[in-house]
Amino acid sequence: MTDYSLWKSQIEAAWEDRSLLHQPQTLEAIDGIIAAIDAGALRVAEPTADGWQVNEWVKKAVVLYFPVRKMETLEAGPMEFHDKMALKTGYAEKGIRVVPHAVARYGAFIDRDVILMPSYVNIGAYVGARTMVDTWATVGSCAQIGSDVHLSGGVGIGGVLEPLQAAPVIIEDGAFIGSRCIVVEGVRVEKEAVLGANVVLTASTKIIDVTGPSPVEYKGRIPARSVVIPGSQPKDFPAGTYHVPCALIIGQRKESTDKKTSLNDALRTYNVAV
Repeated sequence: MTDYSLWKSQIEAAWEDRSLLHQPQTLEAIDGIIAAIDAGALRVAEPTADGWQVNEWVKKAVVLYFPVRKMETLEAGPMEFHDKMALKTGYAEKGIRVVPHAVARYGAFIDRDVILMPSYVNIGAYVGARTMVDTWATVGSCAQIGSDVHLSGGVGIGGVLEPLQAAPVIIEDGAFIGSRCIVVEGVRVEKEAVLGANVVLTASTKIIDVTGPSPVEYKGRIPARSVVIPGSQPKDFPAGTYHVPCALIIGQRKESTDKKTSLNDALRTYNVAV
């Protein structure tokens, strides 16, 4: 295992003293970390035996990469961009299918057999093997997307660069995220969960399991294999009582829906939309 302790200390020092960004050793550390993220050797967050571990110093390196980069003109065929970040390249060798106009930034790791429909993957993100990023879906900076995930059309997975939040959004292996869902503010969708269309999850969204005789409430995470739809609940305001959004766990995904090709059945079982 590579020892990243020197890079880590240099990043922590530069985070506290931005004048160090002009030193060659700091620039070398930042460039090395971004290259390691791009190759999948380093991650902003990673699963461990004790749960997810957030590598805050890696995220700091991603943030520090912006001020040390200069704007430049980038060309891809007839398309032209003007940005600080290079585009990811070498898709054929990496075994990734990229449909025009999908764009991924250098510094995002995309594993083999991923399919990128016209979509966007930002720097620091991790996208696991065989995942589908569908049309107009966005994977925000440092978001962690597992293997065999389906991000349906128009899904918005939030990033964590501005402001610097404690944890990135995490979508674990085998999850299905329905059309136009929004997952932000470090919410974790656990393994093989299914979100119906238009579910919005923020750090403060109430997630209510309504499958039993009494509601069970969660915040910040969707339990594994849950089937979730958008809902609302009444809330009292000075001007009256109004309904505010929440998410409802209406059941559990069955063993028969383990394959991506049958994921729609997990929602049809409960008569809700994809």
